[in-house]
Amino acid sequence: MSLISLARRGRAIAFLAGALLIVPVVAEARPGGGKSFGSRGSRTESAPSRTDTAPNGAQPFQRSATPSPAAPMAGAAGGAAAAQAARPSMARNLMMGLGAGLLGAGLFGMLSGSGFFGGLASLAGVFGFLMQIALIGGLIWLALRFFRRRSEPQLAGAGAPLSRETYQPQAQNQAARMGMMGGGSAAPQTQPIQLTGEDFNAFERLLTEVNAAYSNEDEAGLRQRVTPEMFGYFDEDLSGNASKGLVDRVSDVKLLKGDLAEAWREGDADYATVAMRFSLINALYERASGKVVDGNATVPQEVTEHWTFLRTRSGAWKLSGIQAAA
Repeated sequence: MSLISLARRGRAIAFLAGALLIVPVVAEARPGGGKSFGSRGSRTESAPSRTDTAPNGAQPFQRSATPSPAAPMAGAAGGAAAAQAARPSMARNLMMGLGAGLLGAGLFGMLSGSGFFGGLASLAGVFGFLMQIALIGGLIWLALRFFRRRSEPQLAGAGAPLSRETYQPQAQNQAARMGMMGGGSAAPQTQPIQLTGEDFNAFERLLTEVNAAYSNEDEAGLRQRVTPEMFGYFDEDLSGNASKGLVDRVSDVKLLKGDLAEAWREGDADYATVAMRFSLINALYERASGKVVDGNATVPQEVTEHWTFLRTRSGAWKLSGIQAAA
């Protein structure tokens, strides 16, 4: 094989590898961005009632801090067993290393023009290659065993690491928490509540204020108007935009129609899920140049979502969840 042919083949493979690594930047703008996340208390796993505003209902939550009743919290023994099962075994590590080595050698042989198995012959023979893999795998296994023994006493009493997925809702019913701790599936008692015009005014005001705080990257304003769980999700989105040199702008938010889907009380918290259709102007900009990379800076768009609000007995309504319309 000539050097020119080899170079062309190398460029082709490099091009294909680069194409696989390229991921288009498609950013869903505005708070929520068409996704569903947050909590509805004990009704997180159930769909809100359908309304005239959203006759097809709502999409289920994609991310939520409320555990599913079908998957209660496991004890320390169960968590340890799951962690042990998740650790890769020595045999699997060796097989993965062997497979990767064989594949790499074969690709080398193809590039050099000697065939897929020619690369193995050029590496001092198959058996020599296997001995090298076995030796390296044994050293890795010994190192992992040494460090695992040193870390196990510390992990035995440690809890799961906190993440944005594990923020707890601001108010939960005590009976539900006790049921999950005991491995049970007891659900808190709920009862319907009546809302007033002042409540609906608060929902409409929060629709505007949450969008404005998100657009202005106002963390303090978001903390005042959303639950800690929702703030974690919003802050993650804002941080992701900032790391990419992007900024999300929302303006001219107008509620077009809204229907109450459900309103209930559980424990010391009140919940209300409202189907809202609203318009807004929304675009994602390059932070440095001001160029629009997603959305439209002048043309309004209409959105239909279910917003769930949470209120403690002595507090104000806060945004607890967003679900896109089905």
